[in-house]
Amino acid sequence: MLLAMNSYTASSQGKIQIPNGSFEGTPGIGSEPKYWKSCGTNSTADIMPGPWGVKQLPKDGDSYLGLTAREDKTYESISCKLPTALQKDSCYTFKVDLCRATSYAGYNGVGIFRIWGGNKYCDKHQLLAVSAPVSNYEWKNYVLSFISKDNYDYISIECYYKMPSLFPYRTNILIDALLFFEICARA
Repeated sequence: MLLAMNSYTASSQGKIQIPNGSFEGTPGIGSEPKYWKSCGTNSTADIMPGPWGVKQLPKDGDSYLGLTAREDKTYESISCKLPTALQKDSCYTFKVDLCRATSYAGYNGVGIFRIWGGNKYCDKHQLLAVSAPVSNYEWKNYVLSFISKDNYDYISIECYYKMPSLFPYRTNILIDALLFFEICARA
């Protein structure tokens, strides 16, 4: 399913659609999907499949995102502006398809997916959610929830090391179908 690329709004059903959450774009090394910006000079996301020998087929649409973390303590992260801010003290749930590549230019360790809330591009004010270690080579749907401690207009996503980890290492995650946040009931 390809997302419409011109209009993103919160629906009446309590959903905030994430701009280009299927990371559609022309596959390439150091490529930013439309509506997303790389966070830092060592943060060059890749639109997949194709680059670095990654052949995994997309789960949703025609492409997906590839991010890595490195042994020098650097990791890749990208950010986008939401069409409607996350609201303070609200509970949200979301789904994202994650896996890792069998070969990604030597970045083959098991990593995790992290998502942050902030108030400008690449701002990391609150760590919203963290996936379990992504050890699967086939797409797996992860369901995550969080409570926003403040209003946030931006999100950032990143590949990171599974914790605890004594030393940084080379890892990758592939990300697809991060389509929307949905308001959830608080227990």
